[in-house]
Amino acid sequence: MPHPTLKRKDWFHPDGFPISVERREPQAPFGLHAHEFAEIVIITAGRGVHVTGTETYPLNAGDAFVIGGSRQHDYHSMENLCLMNILFEPDKLNLRTDDLRTLAGYHALFTLEPTWRKRHQFNGRLRLTSSELSAVMTYVEALEAELASRKSGFKFMATAAFMQIVGYLSRSYAQAKHPDSRALLRIGAAISHLESNYQEPITLDQLATIAHMSNRNFVRSFQAAMGSSPIAHLIQLRVNRGASLLRRTEQTVTEIAFQVGFGDSNYFTRQFRKVLGVTPGQYRQQQGLQK
Repeated sequence: MPHPTLKRKDWFHPDGFPISVERREPQAPFGLHAHEFAEIVIITAGRGVHVTGTETYPLNAGDAFVIGGSRQHDYHSMENLCLMNILFEPDKLNLRTDDLRTLAGYHALFTLEPTWRKRHQFNGRLRLTSSELSAVMTYVEALEAELASRKSGFKFMATAAFMQIVGYLSRSYAQAKHPDSRALLRIGAAISHLESNYQEPITLDQLATIAHMSNRNFVRSFQAAMGSSPIAHLIQLRVNRGASLLRRTEQTVTEIAFQVGFGDSNYFTRQFRKVLGVTPGQYRQQQGLQK
C-alpha cells in the first residue's frame, strides 16, 4: 500500500504564499509519508529516531536537516520530541540566492545532504549548540509572527526571515565536526567555486584540490551527490546564466557565450540546445525578446 503524500493545499495558506510553519510540541505519531513541498526541520527538545525509507538515525535537541518533497520519512521512539517544521515550495519562492550559493554550508545542507542520505548510509548532520538554537529560533519566531499577522508587506518580511534562517543554518553547517559532514562541505566548497567562477576557465584538477580529494574520488563523490559530473554541472550553470542574459539583455549570442565562459559561440549553441532543447535564438524568441 503506498504511503500518503501531504498536499500543498492542506498545509499552506489559501493566498498561495509558499512558506508555512508548523510547530509540533510534542510531535505526535504520524506515519511514513512524503510531501509536495520541502521542509526544514529543527529539533527543539526531546529525542527520537528519524526514519527515511530503510535508514534510521537518532535525533536530539539542536538537530536540523532538510527533507525534499519526494523523500519519505517518519519519527519513531519519540520521547517528548518537539520540532519546528518550516515548509516551503522552492519552485515558487523565486529567491535570489547568488551570494548564498557561495557558502559551502548551503550546498551541503540544502542540496548534498538530502541527496546523500537518499543514496548512501550517512551519519553526519547539523547539530546546533544551545546558543545557535536560540539564535535561529529568533528568526523562526519572526517568521511565525509575520505569517500569523499577514499584515501589508508580510510576504517581504516573511521571505526575509526565511532567508535569515537558511543563511544562519548554512553558516552553522560550515562549522560541523562530523567526518561525513566535513566531506560534504569539501564538495560544497567545490560547488561554491563553480557558482562563483563559472565564467572563468575551471579544471577538474582545481576542483579536486579544493575538495581535498584525488580527481577520481572527487568525480565519484560529486556524481553520487549531484547526479551529474562536475563538468556537466558547470555546463548547466553556464547555460542557465546564458538563458538569464538572453531574457534580460539585448546582448548578442556571441557576447553572451563569452560572458558565461564559453570560448566558442557554436559550442555554446550546441550545449544550450542539449540542455534546454532549443537554440539561444529560438529561446529568446520564445521569451518574446527577439529584436
